[in-house]
Amino acid sequence: MKLIAKTLYGLEEILAKELIALGANDVEIGRRMVSFSGDKALLYKANFHCRTALRILKPIATFRANNPDEIYEQIHAMDWLLVQGKTFAIDSVVYSETFTHSKFVSYRVKDAIVDWFAERQLPRPSVRLNNPDIQLHLHISHNECSISLDSSGESLHKRGYRIAETEAVLNEVLAAGMILKTGWQGESNFVDPMCGSGTLLIEAALIALNLAPGIFRSHYAFEKWEDFDADLFESISQNDSLERNFDFKIYGSDVSVKAIQAAAQNVKNAGLTKYIELKNCPLKNLNAVPEQGIIITNPPYGERLHPNDLQEIYADLGERLKHLFLGYDAWVISSNRQALDSIGLKPESKIKLMNGALECEYRHYRIFSGKRKEWLVHNN
Repeated sequence: MKLIAKTLYGLEEILAKELIALGANDVEIGRRMVSFSGDKALLYKANFHCRTALRILKPIATFRANNPDEIYEQIHAMDWLLVQGKTFAIDSVVYSETFTHSKFVSYRVKDAIVDWFAERQLPRPSVRLNNPDIQLHLHISHNECSISLDSSGESLHKRGYRIAETEAVLNEVLAAGMILKTGWQGESNFVDPMCGSGTLLIEAALIALNLAPGIFRSHYAFEKWEDFDADLFESISQNDSLERNFDFKIYGSDVSVKAIQAAAQNVKNAGLTKYIELKNCPLKNLNAVPEQGIIITNPPYGERLHPNDLQEIYADLGERLKHLFLGYDAWVISSNRQALDSIGLKPESKIKLMNGALECEYRHYRIFSGKRKEWLVHNN
């Protein structure tokens, strides 16, 4: 069957690689999505194993429409017996100059489905916003529309391990994508000196151990489908043959006591305390790190959090990188270009990513022992 995996901007190629590794065919990269084909087992695997997918959709119709009434007509013309006796909900995503109100579009789709039953004198299905039996997803790009069955239900970034939060929490899918972008798979130590509630640390541990992000998840929408194969899904979700050893350590620190307390709760809930070491410590006071490793961090941007010394935080990060993290690869994400420049190091590369509505740069710094030119001569 044809399937679609939704993701965040900039993570499409990473998601495509994940799907290919799971056995997907006909993989094509689109805007914040990857289309592919596969069987029921692959649909289950994509939900359970993909670290950078937000949801897995099964398209049931595509059409063109220029206004909400035309959407109503197209939806009303379809067969909706799959919803009979079920609760349902509609989620709409709209990228269009014509359709400017996603909720109104959702209402028209709901009306079309309900009217379909009324005209046939069949019992009307109920709309339920939370945990419905059937979750429908309408996607509109200009006048191109597609309606799909949402096999995931709640967004896949909600892994299930987070029980404590701080302000400006990092999306789990973005965190996993940031790590996978670096190529790190657990072959060295991992450091985040501004770890907040621990999202990067936990996602790093899951990657290093090759634990599926779905292990914490309590349910998926496809479990309520008529053709759900419980034995097949159990064989996928209980298979631990892909897990591996992690011989290094993950280190997280933060200036905030509250953040470290939240991180400790989340790490414990994820069962990863053995692999993650936490410390309440200001960045500028950090004075010891392992000899080899990678640093990935998400400092404040000055958007949701407003520290008075924002430029100083980034300058301190640059100073610590130059003097403490010699031989490391460092990756820093931020929407604040001026603050990033305060790091005072030349980035090897810059990648555009989106953190919510914020356009960010994800910068890679190679921290040399000695002068950069000498390092390049020696390593080329």
